[in-house]
Amino acid sequence: MDYSNYEIYDFEHVSAFNMSTGYKERSYQKHWHSYGEIMLVGPGKTNRYMVNQNVYDLKEGDLVLAWPMEMHAILDADREKAMVIQFSHSFINAMFSLQRIMHYYRDLHVISCKDHPELALKLRDLVSEMQGYFFSERSDREIRCCMLLMEFMLLLDEYKSELAPEINGQGQGRYTDDAMRRMIMVTDYIKNNLTADDLSQSAMAEKAGISKDYFSRIFKNVTGMNYSKWLNMIRMEKASELLSQEARSLTEVAMLSGFQSIPSFNRVFREKKGMTPSEYRALYEQGGKNDEDDRY
Repeated sequence: MDYSNYEIYDFEHVSAFNMSTGYKERSYQKHWHSYGEIMLVGPGKTNRYMVNQNVYDLKEGDLVLAWPMEMHAILDADREKAMVIQFSHSFINAMFSLQRIMHYYRDLHVISCKDHPELALKLRDLVSEMQGYFFSERSDREIRCCMLLMEFMLLLDEYKSELAPEINGQGQGRYTDDAMRRMIMVTDYIKNNLTADDLSQSAMAEKAGISKDYFSRIFKNVTGMNYSKWLNMIRMEKASELLSQEARSLTEVAMLSGFQSIPSFNRVFREKKGMTPSEYRALYEQGGKNDEDDRY
């Protein structure tokens, strides 16, 4: 069976989950998309991957995480026995807890067997279980794979103390159900109102009905990052999504993402993506054309 055919899934209309393997080519061009990927590295002496501007030389059994909207490429690696998991952005956005985990680990792109042997083994076992379900004829294979994907994310969260040094995190503290409710309300408001006049931390603390200092502490506990960094990340996610719409000018993209000027938009975008918005859009368009004939 040619499992690589599964790559043609349309994540906007068909599925929340996809797996593929079995590619003869050892590379795939730099590109990005709205869904996330988990790649289980295959055998061989050379397995070189890139996420954003970082290049990783990996070993069999290591895992690569490319979160939604992140630029990534396979430079030179075994793709015949490697496994690729793809999950839709909407799947993550469906639950705040999954959003929180993704945001907290946004800077984590590799889980190596050498540095995290126990975690890597557990994650590989989950991938193997997903593979068994996905390539079966079961009618419930998608929901079972999504359940295992949630277990995958929860495992990351269980190992947050071990992984914290790699993402410059301090770990997440305890927070009450009421604090979670307030943060959900605020973060949902921000995502739906990126063009609002005042999205300052003070304004959001007032909206949540708590002091600015307490808001700052609990926001970092819940999201894993400070408010300004999180807000820029959300703006970048929105901008990345809008850049896939050819009818939108760069000025429209900047304004609809909440940036007050083109220079600030370009500066933040370059800092995060390592390229200008126009270069990013060009890579998306190039990838889309090539994907018609070569979906990895």
